[in-house]
Amino acid sequence: MSEASRVKVRDPKHLSNRAYAVLSGDDQTDRLCEAIPESACTRLPRNYLLNVGNGASSKLAEQVAGPNVVLPWLLGAIGAPAALVGLLMPVKQAGSLLPQLAVAGWIRSLAQRKTLWVLSAVVQAACLLLMVPAAAFLTPVSAGWTIVGLLAVFSLASGAASVAFQDVVGKTIPKGRRGRLLANRAAIGGALTIAAGLLIHQQIGRGEDLILYLGLVFFGAVLWFFAAGLFGLIREEPGATAGGRNAIDEAGAGMQLVREVSGFRRFLGARALLLSIEVATPLYVLFGQGMLEHGAMALGSFVIAVGLAQVIGAPFWGYFSDHSSRRVLVWSGLLGAGAGVLALLIGLLPSALQHPWVYALVFVLIGLAEAGVGLGRKTWLVDAAPAGQRPTWVAFSNTSIGLLTLAAAGLGLIAQFVSGEAMVLALILLALAGAGAAWRMPEAEAAEAEAHKREPSE
Repeated sequence: MSEASRVKVRDPKHLSNRAYAVLSGDDQTDRLCEAIPESACTRLPRNYLLNVGNGASSKLAEQVAGPNVVLPWLLGAIGAPAALVGLLMPVKQAGSLLPQLAVAGWIRSLAQRKTLWVLSAVVQAACLLLMVPAAAFLTPVSAGWTIVGLLAVFSLASGAASVAFQDVVGKTIPKGRRGRLLANRAAIGGALTIAAGLLIHQQIGRGEDLILYLGLVFFGAVLWFFAAGLFGLIREEPGATAGGRNAIDEAGAGMQLVREVSGFRRFLGARALLLSIEVATPLYVLFGQGMLEHGAMALGSFVIAVGLAQVIGAPFWGYFSDHSSRRVLVWSGLLGAGAGVLALLIGLLPSALQHPWVYALVFVLIGLAEAGVGLGRKTWLVDAAPAGQRPTWVAFSNTSIGLLTLAAAGLGLIAQFVSGEAMVLALILLALAGAGAAWRMPEAEAAEAEAHKREPSE
């Protein structure tokens, strides 16, 4: 190998271009960059890789210190009231979604929106750090309420970050690569989650469960700090700062969108029904606890199953989303219904076969469905929304769904006052209805064309 060749191989820019080509599936960027500034296109490999690294860190953090599996186990380990466990997902979802209209109106005043994501990630990391001494030193009731309160603050920061993230992606990543970007983030995070799940499975049950749970939460905080640093390194071109609105004006703009853009209206209907998939994981944990006798030993297998679903599903969903995010939502709804059917069938098996590793198959299916819903709806929104209206589309969608999230807490009440089987049946019916609603949605390109026909509301 010549000296010039060795220098080229060691050139960081060359290596980043090659890594980008491997992850995105294309090393020709010029023809993809019509929708983003030319200067942003020249920085595409760097921004793409930083975004993937950020996503891998944040996705792993969500699994090792999230309200779907680990935080419920932590509350149980410290003896917090069971009612507080039921509050975790509604607080997380509602806190993430409800305030986004106010954020979308304010974010227009920021020339660079990545700053909001970085600050939000730092707040999320701080909330997790504070959960550790709360769980270790407070009484069970005080610790439980403190963790729920910190989760609420965590969720508000997450909601602000969501608006900023999708706007930054729209400004720095061209169409045709956004779905693959989201897929890479999820897949690498999923692979790391599997490794974490294997470690959890080895360590749980050795008499130090509480220390392990606290260590997971602390590790999640470190990951959020790392994710903030990576996102801060993304080179985002300054954008327009005119047209800022308050939350009331932003809500009015969103209602006008619903009235005038039928594609956006149908998307909202499909997303509302598919919410049943996004909140289903702790409900399937609840259903499984009623039949499994292995208790905390199931935690590692469930975490591994969710990670496996991300690794398997993310590349496929990401590639599929760049071709038809609408169909991704359809198939995700069908998979979500399949997870419910499988859970009911496992409940009919002999008790000897009702093992955590068998029930983990339910988490593989619901993990695949949840990944599909997340990738599909994000890709559809970023592709369908005109650049100047993107924050409003994202925020109005998320805030509207946030209101419905509170109603989703009623699914847990079905299990408590009727039966777990009735709860799972409700999840199946909602997922099927969501698949049907997604089938009636337009493709993102058609919705964007429809939106461009209306007069700008600014």
